[in-house]
Amino acid sequence: MQEDDKPPATGPGKAWSGRFSEPLDSLAQRFNASIAFDRRLAEHDIRGSLAHARMLARQSIITHADLAAIERGMAQIAQEVRAGRFAWSIEREDVHFNIEHRLTELVGDAGKRLHTARSRNDQVATDLRLWLRDRIDETAELLRGVREALLDLAERHAGTLMPGFTHLQVAQPVTFGHHLMAYFEMFTRDAGRLADCRRRVNRLPLGAAALAGTSFPIDRESVARELGFDGVCENSLDAVSDRDFALEFLACASIAMMHVSRLAEELVIWSNPAFGFVAIADRFCTGSSIMPQKKNPDVPELMRGKTGRVYGALMALLTVMKGQPLAYNKDNQEDKEPLFDAADTLRDVLALLAGLLNGLEPRPERMRRALAEGFATATDLADHLVKRGMAFRDAHEVVARAVRAAEQAGKDLAALTDAELAAISPAIDASARGVLTAEGSAASRSHVGGTAPDAVRAAIERARKRL
Repeated sequence: MQEDDKPPATGPGKAWSGRFSEPLDSLAQRFNASIAFDRRLAEHDIRGSLAHARMLARQSIITHADLAAIERGMAQIAQEVRAGRFAWSIEREDVHFNIEHRLTELVGDAGKRLHTARSRNDQVATDLRLWLRDRIDETAELLRGVREALLDLAERHAGTLMPGFTHLQVAQPVTFGHHLMAYFEMFTRDAGRLADCRRRVNRLPLGAAALAGTSFPIDRESVARELGFDGVCENSLDAVSDRDFALEFLACASIAMMHVSRLAEELVIWSNPAFGFVAIADRFCTGSSIMPQKKNPDVPELMRGKTGRVYGALMALLTVMKGQPLAYNKDNQEDKEPLFDAADTLRDVLALLAGLLNGLEPRPERMRRALAEGFATATDLADHLVKRGMAFRDAHEVVARAVRAAEQAGKDLAALTDAELAAISPAIDASARGVLTAEGSAASRSHVGGTAPDAVRAAIERARKRL
């Protein structure tokens, strides 16, 4: 959408004024037009236009008869758009000219008066903020669904033991519920970022006109109230050229997709038979065209892959904006496709993720078996020795020797006999047995944020209150 120094189309294919001596080149016309993608702003454009028209009538800038005609015409256009009967035209370049042209067809001169005291520059900025505000609200609800699914699954498995990993190596025992609650925290931060972003999206640009405001006696605050904005954009130059609100959403979406990707990666790993920690429901997997035994985790793999698509949208818009002088430039037409695509991608991914989690089948016996393969209670043994008076570095060395002995014997630490443990260090006596079990290890971490089953259940209870 370009600077609005041209009147609306007065006939089919005529979107230019007498300022030009020849029609736009046919290739340039396709290159210039945005109707292929900005038509999805139609209902928001209608809503913003109606609020603008009502303000114009209240301020006696247009007559109430004109307003009645505009409202009547816009109602019909809205019906045509919703029914898929609206005749979109590339000759009229964008959603705004298409709707205004149709309005003028329906109601005559009243339709031509609608554009008084505004520009396509502040019009599109308003439409985009209205659209994005709705998408943020939709995304927040989807995030809520993902978080509820995580809570439900975590509650069922608050006591299910599994290895906790660092460097993808067995580290210490945790519970599956505790592991899932880490993702609950990530997605909760995503919800908070979106709520914060929404506050900055929710400012009205309309009234800035092309860049300098308007000489008509408009009432911007009344339009803001009608459209549910928290206030108006304070500077007309900034109002028409700012796309920070879109960039901020894309940054929020990118972080959320990063969290999705991390979880998707773990689901891919965990569903591999070598791990076997979870089974993903068949409805979220596909088979192989040649290998009949295959059950491929395609949905989480695609979630992981689509993260790059959202990152790309953020980088694309940052690049679009980085060299623009004030105020509006045609470059800003390039804001919509990456924003639309990223919002659609995040929406679909979150909806799928909630369903995938609700259908996930954990395999506690496989998780427990993996705990016996990585000496997960070694730190607990070291802590036990420290509590009995040994310096931590000395305890670390003693337990490292115990791990080496267990590894050479081909068994877990807990399987070493009392005699074998005493041979490593006389400080390791029968009292160490309690800390060498995975249950004892997890139960000992009962503080807020710890992995003990009771601590996890308390965290879930607090989380449900937050929701």
